[in-house]
Order: sequence, then structure tokens, then C-alpha cells
Amino acid sequence: MDKLFDLHGQTALITGASRGLGKEMALALAGAGANIVLVSRHREELEPAAAEIAATAGVKTLALVADVTQRAQVEAAVAKTIETFGRLDILVNNAGTNIRAPIESIQDDDWAKVQSINVTGVLNGCRAVVPHMIQRGYGRIINIGSALSMIGLAGRINYCASKGAVLQMTKALALELASHGITVNCLCPGPFATEINRPLIDNPIKAQELLAHVPMARWGEMSEIRTPIVFLASPGASFVTGAVLSVDGGWVAG
Repeated sequence: MDKLFDLHGQTALITGASRGLGKEMALALAGAGANIVLVSRHREELEPAAAEIAATAGVKTLALVADVTQRAQVEAAVAKTIETFGRLDILVNNAGTNIRAPIESIQDDDWAKVQSINVTGVLNGCRAVVPHMIQRGYGRIINIGSALSMIGLAGRINYCASKGAVLQMTKALALELASHGITVNCLCPGPFATEINRPLIDNPIKAQELLAHVPMARWGEMSEIRTPIVFLASPGASFVTGAVLSVDGGWVAG
């Protein structure tokens, strides 16, 4: 069983990896043996995170500053990864943002920002790694969706639209790449106590309203994302593609 989830010798690139679930998933993949490339716009957070992961897991790490909305920057990060490690086996498209507003208050710039990071960022990551993965005949692409990829929530039209798009992109790309030994799956977290949810966590009324949707009635603990990400990235998930793995305390089951 250990061999099914062993990532030693592999390289994983995670976007939005300097903090939150991105960093937690990077720690998990490193714990399974993968060398880690952390990509973020925030150098001041990125380099300490890379150093922490290297010290904790004993793997090689690389910190690269890049904006996922800029195709050339993503392609440069992928090229640097392959130059450094000789391979790129796992891509986790995690970078994302959320700007909450009812429809009458959504600003054009805010709409464009969320769609650019959450949707175009995933597209840029996928098309940067696919040629290399096809050439090698192996790859794991894991797009980070949300419970809101599948259900709606008032005041989240912008975010729901973007995460719904991520889910559909995942399914379409899974079909394109199925014959190349590359799996493409969507990991959909529910309410985790991350920085993006800080406005809710700090507001007891809003937090209670959100957690009322969750049968387990609590925030996800950061460590609870680790097993799902390692599974989807592992050799053991070789017959899993185009799938949605919900980690949400039962939210979407309601």
C-alpha cells in the first residue's frame, strides 16, 4: 500500500502555495516524498514557506514568484521547474481569490479579477504543463474547486461562477488527456479556516449562517486536506480522472 501513495522522486508544483490550503497541500505532498515548487505573487511569504517545507519534510524545494493570470510567467515557472528537477509530475492549481458582493454591487474590475485568477489562472497552469506531461506519458493535474463549484450561495455569484468553471474545465481536460496517462481531477474543499474565509470567521453571525449548511457543523481543520490531495496526486489514483472529490463536512450532500 505504501508504494501506491509514494511520491519520492516526483516533482509537484503548487500555485498559491505561500499560505493557507496551498501551503498545507504542499506540506502533504512533501511528506509523501515529492520535491516541491511553490508559486505565488508574495515573495515575502513564499521563501519562508519553501524553507519550512524543506526543513520539515527533507525534500528539495523551489520558490518562484509568478502571477497565474500572466501566461508567460506561468510558462516560465514551469520551464524553471523542469530545468531544476528534470521533470514535473504533479500540478495543483490552487491560486484563487474571492470578492463577495450581491449582483447589484459587483464592480466590473472585481468580476474580472476573480475570473482572471480563478479561471484563467487554472487554464494557464494546465496549458503550461500539458506538453511536458504528454511527452512523458504521465501526469497528475489537480484543480482546486470549491463546494461552490456545485451549489450556489447568495452574495457569491462571482466566486460561484469561477469555481463552476473550474469544475467544467477539469472534466473537459480529463477527456482530452485520458489517453496520455494524465489524470485531471477537481478537489473541492468546503469551509476551512483559511485567510480567504477570515471575514466570515471573524463574524460570529455570518460564520453561524455558513456552518448551518454543513452537517458536521464545523470548520475544516487544515490537516484534513492532506489525505485527499496525496491520494489524487498518487500512483494509486491512476484510474481516477474527471472526478470531483468533496472535502466539505457533507455540505454538497444536503
